[in-house]
Amino acid sequence: MSGMDVQAYLDRIGYAGVPRVDLATLTELHRRHLRAIPYESLDVLLGAPPGLDPAAAYDKIVRRGRGGWCYEMNGLLAAMLRAIGFQVTEMAGAVLRVERGAITLGNHLLLRVDLDRPYLADTGFGDGMIEPVPMTPGAYRRGGFDFRVETLGDEGWMRFHNHAHGGAAYYDFQNRPADPNQLLATSRWLSHSPDSIFTQTALAFRHGEGEVVSLVGRTLNHIRPGGRSSRLIATEREFVEILRREFGLDLPEAARLWPAICAKHEQLFGETAAS
Repeated sequence: MSGMDVQAYLDRIGYAGVPRVDLATLTELHRRHLRAIPYESLDVLLGAPPGLDPAAAYDKIVRRGRGGWCYEMNGLLAAMLRAIGFQVTEMAGAVLRVERGAITLGNHLLLRVDLDRPYLADTGFGDGMIEPVPMTPGAYRRGGFDFRVETLGDEGWMRFHNHAHGGAAYYDFQNRPADPNQLLATSRWLSHSPDSIFTQTALAFRHGEGEVVSLVGRTLNHIRPGGRSSRLIATEREFVEILRREFGLDLPEAARLWPAICAKHEQLFGETAAS
C-alpha cells in the first residue's frame, strides 16, 4: 500500500461515507468505481502497455485521472478493499475459453471477496456487472441486466455469463488464487501480440444510469437492458471529444491513433458495425 491513499481513491469515485467491511459498502464501492472510472486499454495502442503493479494502477487511475483494463481496474480495487479490511482473493479468468482454448488462461483478472459468503467483484469486464454477485450458481439481476453464475464440473471450473447485450459472452474461472506468472505472461501477450484485440483497436467502456457506453474501434454504443444502439464516429476530432465527454479521458494524443483505428475498424467490422 506504499504511496496509495484510500481517501484519495474514495474521492476519485465519489464515495463520501465511512467504508465498512460489509456487503453494502462493497456494493457501493463497486458501483461508484465503475461509474467514475472507465475501462480502457488505450495505453496498449499508445505504446505504454500497463503492467500488474497495483501502485502503478493507482498512480494512473487515481492521480492522473485515467481508466484501465482488467488487471488495473481490479488490481486497484483489490488493494483498496484490503486496506479497508476486506478479505480479497485475485482469481484468473479465461474469457471465451471454449472457443479460443488455452491462450485465454489468465486473460482476465477478477476478485473473490469473502463476507457472509463469497462474492464475485469485477470492475474489469467492460460492459459486465455494475455490482457484485454471489459466487454461487444462479441468476442475478444487477442494474437491470441479467447475469448468471454456473458450475461447470470439470476441474472446478465455474462460468460467469454476461448479459445478453454484452460484448464478451462469458468467462470461466477456478476458485483459487491466480498464478501471478500466468497473469504476467498473458498480459504481455495481450499487450504485444498482433493477434490480440487490444493491439488491433480502441476499446473503452463506462457505466452510467441504466446503461453502459462503449467504444469499439470507430463504433460508439449505448447498451441498455432492452438492447443496444450504435453509430460510427466520423472524424479524428470527434473521436478525441467522445473520449473526453463519454469516458472522462482527456487524451489529445489519442488523435494519432485515428488512421490505424479506421483501417482496422473496416477490416474487423466492415459496414455492419453501426445500425
